Amino acid sequence: MDKPELLNTADKQLPALRYAVELQKTAACVGFDWPHIDGVIAKIHEELDEVAAELDDADPKKLQEEIGDLLFAITNLARHLAVDPQQALEQCNEKFFRRFQYIETQISLLGKSLQSASLEEMDALWDEAKLNEKKR
Repeated sequence: MDKPELLNTADKQLPALRYAVELQKTAACVGFDWPHIDGVIAKIHEELDEVAAELDDADPKKLQEEIGDLLFAITNLARHLAVDPQQALEQCNEKFFRRFQYIETQISLLGKSLQSASLEEMDALWDEAKLNEKKR
């Protein structure tokens, strides 16, 4: 029997998100892939349910494993949609940074600190930042 080597062709030195895509592409080459996007989305729901099921036990090791499974499934969705998950996350990080910076600025202009601001105030400012970005 041949030694399994197919997945060894994926470059383990890649950042984790890109490596996940390479593993998925490699497996897809031999037909181990969802034929339709609905299967990918159902898998994400399944993995999210598994994360939720682990919340009661709060076992950090199990939670990490389930979060990893969820991230892998979401990365698979990105691959199916021809979206680079690394770039998508980087873009999301930048957006979060901009919006939170807006919250910091607005709270400061009100003469308050972030620590004294309520979640409701910060959430309203987040929505304001989103609205301002959409107007541009």
